[in-house]
Amino acid sequence: MSIDYRTLRIIFLGTPEFARTSLQALVEAGCRIVGVITAPDRPAGRGMKLQQSAVKEYALSQNLPVLQPEKLKDPVFLESLRALNADLQLVVAFRMLPEIVWNMPPMGTINLHGSLLPDYRGAAPINWALINGETETGVTTFKLKQEIDTGNILLQEKFPIAADETAGELHDRMKEIGAGLLVRTVQQLAAGSLTELPQPVSEVPKHAPKIFTETCRINWLAPAHAIHNLIRGLSPYPGAFTQFQEKLFKIYSCSWEEKEHTEIPGSWTVQNGRLSFACSNGFIYPKTVQPEGKKKMQVEDFLRGWKGRES
Repeated sequence: MSIDYRTLRIIFLGTPEFARTSLQALVEAGCRIVGVITAPDRPAGRGMKLQQSAVKEYALSQNLPVLQPEKLKDPVFLESLRALNADLQLVVAFRMLPEIVWNMPPMGTINLHGSLLPDYRGAAPINWALINGETETGVTTFKLKQEIDTGNILLQEKFPIAADETAGELHDRMKEIGAGLLVRTVQQLAAGSLTELPQPVSEVPKHAPKIFTETCRINWLAPAHAIHNLIRGLSPYPGAFTQFQEKLFKIYSCSWEEKEHTEIPGSWTVQNGRLSFACSNGFIYPKTVQPEGKKKMQVEDFLRGWKGRES
């Protein structure tokens, strides 16, 4: 049975900029957003002033009702959620939902995920796709169920990853592509033209766990291409790092080459205004860096003010 997607009562759940893009696309497509669920305001910046999420800022600009629960099982929040009488819930970059929330609307809850599921289930699919040197990725909409990122697939869209693309650049492309896919999912769901497909079972699953500090530490015993992928996969946040003259030194972009050498991996040289680090099979040449206690800068600017000497 086909219905007009614009008549569906939709609740949107999301917090960061990635989610805001999807919410805006839904509003501009004429979707009926009856409520927006986002994270509570948090203190941020030097003055630690309360800061609204990107989703909340946009929702308020469109006069959409906003709920900001600290706990998703709070009875007061659940009663407010039920009162919105939603047909469908859409989730983009939000925390894990309890079953009492995702199972509430009659048409279920749909999640937009930044990978081609079943690959890269988890919190950081964009980062890990780049860290692992993938040449393509995509976005997936799927029906939520209890196990994280395992529900039936609704739609997917695949696209290539550029050789030097960073996590930030891929994020900005993916948020637009994902927003379009989410709108099409709602439209096709209402039209009755979607077929849910169980996720295929992967013999060697690729995971996308949360990024921790040790993930960001550069291992100079690794090959040059792997270090390059780590650097771009963590740029602009949280940033891959090493030690340079006993201080923390972040690298956000670099070039690299494979070359036989006798240098100790992790050792560095400055020659002809160029900084290089030796790795197992070649060299890494930082382009954008951030010395400890300093702002992000081009490596040429760093070397101009550097107190060391060229080799």
